[in-house]
Amino acid sequence: MTAVVGPNGSGKSTLLKGITGILRPLGGHIERGGLRISQIAYLPQQAEIDRSFPITVLDLVALGLWHRLGMFGGMKKDLWEQAGQALASVGLEGFERRAIGELSAGQFQRVLFARVLLQDCPVILLDEPFTAIDTRTTADLLDVVQRWHAENRTIIAVLHNFDQVRSYFPKTLMIAREPIGWGNTTDILTPENLQLARQMSEAWDESAAACRRSQA
Repeated sequence: MTAVVGPNGSGKSTLLKGITGILRPLGGHIERGGLRISQIAYLPQQAEIDRSFPITVLDLVALGLWHRLGMFGGMKKDLWEQAGQALASVGLEGFERRAIGELSAGQFQRVLFARVLLQDCPVILLDEPFTAIDTRTTADLLDVVQRWHAENRTIIAVLHNFDQVRSYFPKTLMIAREPIGWGNTTDILTPENLQLARQMSEAWDESAAACRRSQA
């Protein structure tokens, strides 16, 4: 499991969106090791999801089957049962017919985890999965992440809580618009690296033109 850390605006979420194909790099390319996009599950930040959309909890979880069914594939009874089982596994049995707008932040995050669970992908990307949720929900979802890791799935998570990083993520990538370091968490989360990341982030010019790699 790898944590991605760095100051706000350092490119952590952009990196995950590049891996999933949501964003295209301005230069160079992203090597996915032969994985198809459909083999990468992505959990976005809650702020990026419109919770006023009229959809039920079960329907949102069932979207995890999108790559398997396609636009015109039908949901059969066994697939609805799988969606219900995914909800139960994150502690939300009985919430199937609730509208997503009725959920607390912690409950909604459990729903998003259930959707990822249903995707059943070898690589899972989590963008700030424990931000603004209660301690019990965080502990339960960390248990889910550890189960995924025990199933030999690759987990990459953008995190701000260094205690969580040190306790659960053996590898860390630190970035501040560019890589600061990648390796064992104890080697990367050092005062020197944290200070360097802050300095690089503060020196960034938001008005500067986007850089493109030379083709020469």
